[in-house]
Amino acid sequence: MGEVLSTIVWGLVAGIVIGPLARLVLPGKQNISLIVTIAIGAVGAIGGGFIADAIGVGETDGIDWIKLAIQVGVAAVVVLLYGAGAGRKTTT
Repeated sequence: MGEVLSTIVWGLVAGIVIGPLARLVLPGKQNISLIVTIAIGAVGAIGGGFIADAIGVGETDGIDWIKLAIQVGVAAVVVLLYGAGAGRKTTT
């Protein structure tokens, strides 16, 4: 139970940082708010944490650098994909 809570807490922290950073690298103006960006970054980071746990690199001695890298990568990809999708406007 402690591992799940740790993954969620660190995922939320990573999302607060990674969400806005990923948004900064998106070209053009995005139609998503900062709060949504942070929430999507957090979801991606939590997902990345669970992926790291599933492949066996979630718990190491010291700082879990591999897990952190996976969390950052997944969070950035999720924010970028959502931003790209939200930026599209359809006209009918």
